[in-house]
Amino acid sequence: MIDCLIRQPAAASAWNARPAGVLALLLLLALLTGCASTPRLADTTEDRLPRQLLLDEVPFHAQRYYQCGPASLAMVLNDAGVDVEVDTLIPQVFLPGREGSVQPEMLATVRRHGRIPFVIDGHLDGLLLELDEGHPVVVMQNLSLPAWPMWHYAVAIGFDLDRNELILHSGEEPRRVESFRRFDATWARSDRWAFVALPPGELPAGVRPHRAMEAISDFESLQGAETALPAWESLAKRFTDNGLVHFGLGNARYTTGDASGALTAFERAVSAEPGLAVAWLNLGLARRGQGDAAGAREALEEAAALHGHWQPHARQALETLEEG
Repeated sequence: MIDCLIRQPAAASAWNARPAGVLALLLLLALLTGCASTPRLADTTEDRLPRQLLLDEVPFHAQRYYQCGPASLAMVLNDAGVDVEVDTLIPQVFLPGREGSVQPEMLATVRRHGRIPFVIDGHLDGLLLELDEGHPVVVMQNLSLPAWPMWHYAVAIGFDLDRNELILHSGEEPRRVESFRRFDATWARSDRWAFVALPPGELPAGVRPHRAMEAISDFESLQGAETALPAWESLAKRFTDNGLVHFGLGNARYTTGDASGALTAFERAVSAEPGLAVAWLNLGLARRGQGDAAGAREALEEAAALHGHWQPHARQALETLEEG
């Protein structure tokens, strides 16, 4: 998807040649938006949120032509403590041939600047809860029709529940106010795609373990295990009973040289999910590395008894242990 196709009358004659068509499009857009219903928040969300909220310290960068992607990134990265200019981000995220920025480049650019992009659940409750946590949210909208998209990135920075309004840094307009109804209609056309950019160790309000693991793993592959370790630690504290989360933490600890911490994480992984063969396998290998042959054998036998992809690896590790 590309962004920021802000229709500007660069060629006045072309626009003047079809005023009826332009007027019809505008009327149709107004009709479609008018027909959309105001999204209803869950009662638990209403009870948790303040009636009004504004993240007034989020900086504003005015969009230049086709460059709302870099501008939106600069806003959330600056807010997350990254000192970067829009001009620096343009060549990293802007695709001239596409006249915009696509989502993978947006997320990859956040990672390059040492922050983790977490794609959030696509509903208004989730977006407002992130704002309540102090997280500005990059949102993707289609300001036109599905057949003639005008993709646009903006940054949500606040809301007013009494007036059913969202506040955004958008285009050339800081603190733009849009009704929930109008915003949700344009956001829905992008499948309600949105993300927050957070320092390692800070998690989204509505984090889901598997989605968070994907985000942290992608970040780790670029920035390394040591930089990603605080994110794994925070995720394991949030989801104490999730074996895969502790498995990911164990791998990160082991990569950074914390063999003892890795053992603890792998032990918690198999305790939480006894059927997680890969965690038993890594626990056995870690114990073997620590010189605990009996403990390694116990863990590897557990892994070898579980059918699946890791069973032959566990059997081979057992054979190596016995031979050694």
